[in-house]
Amino acid sequence: MAQGLPILSNAVVDPPIVSSAIVSPAIECASTLPSSYYVNPDLLTVEKHKIFWRTWQIVARSEQVRNAGDYIAVDLLGEPLVLVRGSDGVLRGFYNVCRHRAGPVADGCGSRKVFRCGYHGWTYSLDGRLVNAPEMEGVQSFCAEQLRLRPVQVGEWEGQVFLNLEPGAPPLLDALRELTEQAGKYRFGEMRLRGRREYHMQCNWKVYIDNYLEGYHLPSVHPSLNRELDYGSYTTTLFENHSLQFSPIRGPENESSADRRYKQADGDLSAEYFWFFPNWMLNCYPDNVSLNIVLPTGPESCVAIFEWYFLPNQNTAIEETMRFSDEIQIEDRHICEVVHRNLKSQSYDTGRYSVKQEKGVHHFHLLYSEAIHAGK
Repeated sequence: MAQGLPILSNAVVDPPIVSSAIVSPAIECASTLPSSYYVNPDLLTVEKHKIFWRTWQIVARSEQVRNAGDYIAVDLLGEPLVLVRGSDGVLRGFYNVCRHRAGPVADGCGSRKVFRCGYHGWTYSLDGRLVNAPEMEGVQSFCAEQLRLRPVQVGEWEGQVFLNLEPGAPPLLDALRELTEQAGKYRFGEMRLRGRREYHMQCNWKVYIDNYLEGYHLPSVHPSLNRELDYGSYTTTLFENHSLQFSPIRGPENESSADRRYKQADGDLSAEYFWFFPNWMLNCYPDNVSLNIVLPTGPESCVAIFEWYFLPNQNTAIEETMRFSDEIQIEDRHICEVVHRNLKSQSYDTGRYSVKQEKGVHHFHLLYSEAIHAGK
């Protein structure tokens, strides 16, 4: 007799590795996350539920949903979602899943007055109410009010649209805390998108985040960037949910100034790198800001989405800036892919942190451990 189908559950399972891997809060005593956290194929499902779907994720730009009726359908690691600006001017987010039999209520982007499911024609208003369910006469206890589209939290900051699938999560601006003031001086929200690229890498997403969160590798991996930044003055400052890496840009005394991106610097310029848990960053330079969003594409692969922003009246050095950034990213991609392969070596399990240079990596591992081992 054939076996019955297994009963599937949406419950979040415990991490498929031992909880003793929680990182010590004292960096001078701590060891890094074990290599199994980077290569275990079962962990990504847990990370989706406990990290990516419970944190504020950037999914669109405000200009894409600026006017009443503007909408965009997005996917957040397998969850179909739709953003829409209502006729009342309020931005809302919903699961892009019809309450009838899970058809899509929207596709792509554009402008519309209602959402109509492409499967059986159920129709919803832009605030999620079910307004038409054809051929449902005779169904007992049918209550349209109870069949609204499932909502999700949305927020906007500096021209970016965020989603959070955790119903009880604090509002976006409360979660960002000090970051809103710290990054405000760069006028990011006034800037315009001038370029976008995707870098697909054969490494776990955490390998890339680890690499981003320290300047320790600058002299070895990024010779051109190291000529720009004052490595001896590189600092990292930690906050509740984010960190800030800061470096002065070298002045004209640098002997390699002819090969530099900021050769006009007179010693009073700086670069700041903001990272917000778990996976997005703002790279702030004197003449541009780049937004990075890192997403897993599999247990051992990820994509880094780069967007370059400039003030509206700036039309020079844009291509040069993107070429310079592209060079750095190619260098990062290479070292991250090599590190990921080496994490699978039987010779390696954990490492130790540089107290001076790897505070940001340790901070990320603490936040990650707390989230991944949190209660269901």
